[in-house]
Amino acid sequence: MPGKLCLVGTPIGNLGDISPRALRALEEADFIAAEDTRVTLKLLNHFNIKKPLVSYYEHNARSAGERILERILAGESCALVTDAGMPSVSDPGEDLAARCAGAGVELTAVPGPCAAVTALALSALPAGRFCFEGFLSTSGRSRREHLESLKGERRTMVFYEAPHKLVKTLEDLCAAFGPGRRIALCREMTKLHEEVVRSTLGEAAALYAETPPRGEFVLVVEGAAEARAEFGREEALALVERRRAEGMSLKEACRLTAEETGIKKNELYQWAINA
Repeated sequence: MPGKLCLVGTPIGNLGDISPRALRALEEADFIAAEDTRVTLKLLNHFNIKKPLVSYYEHNARSAGERILERILAGESCALVTDAGMPSVSDPGEDLAARCAGAGVELTAVPGPCAAVTALALSALPAGRFCFEGFLSTSGRSRREHLESLKGERRTMVFYEAPHKLVKTLEDLCAAFGPGRRIALCREMTKLHEEVVRSTLGEAAALYAETPPRGEFVLVVEGAAEARAEFGREEALALVERRRAEGMSLKEACRLTAEETGIKKNELYQWAINA
């Protein structure tokens, strides 16, 4: 009878965030597949867990994945972990999960910390709808095409970025979305020196051009504003008159109509008095 693959979420910084169920899953597995066995060994040693480790990361995912699947099909159970956070999220564990599912292997998951969701919560930006975009490509063309496809994206966007690429990424985000778009830059989350910088893309690009960034970053970027309907002069004046009929002053009616239509308040006022 085949074993199973368990995707186990591990802390993104503070070891106190690991759950009792995650510890139990690691203890009960026959072996553990880890992105970096040295990182995972520190975690296991901290909790006094002794289990065989196998290496499973981006550059050996194909060959190592085949060997792991063979062991599971032979009856062993495997716990899959990444260095930090939830396996399969911007992680080669995605391939192993798909490989096992395709072979009819049982998949289970132990939910745990996730940098993307943690940063979204800390960002103070709209979190009701969001999209996770992972790491931008290092290829100039692929990166431009990726950002071009997001220009009209109204959901809050979440990106991962390494410190040595941050300045270039902020410049590219500015070019794609404009310097006024809001952003939260989150680093060292759950650790002693946790930091969240909330600003605009332009301000962030200027800041980190002068201050060398340190640590892995999660970038939470405000989505595009809702497109306003096109209003002509007659339609705008009709809104003004409707508000005046409700008892508003001309000044207040023009102010509210300007907010709704995007037409300048003073222009609306002149149209109204000359109508």
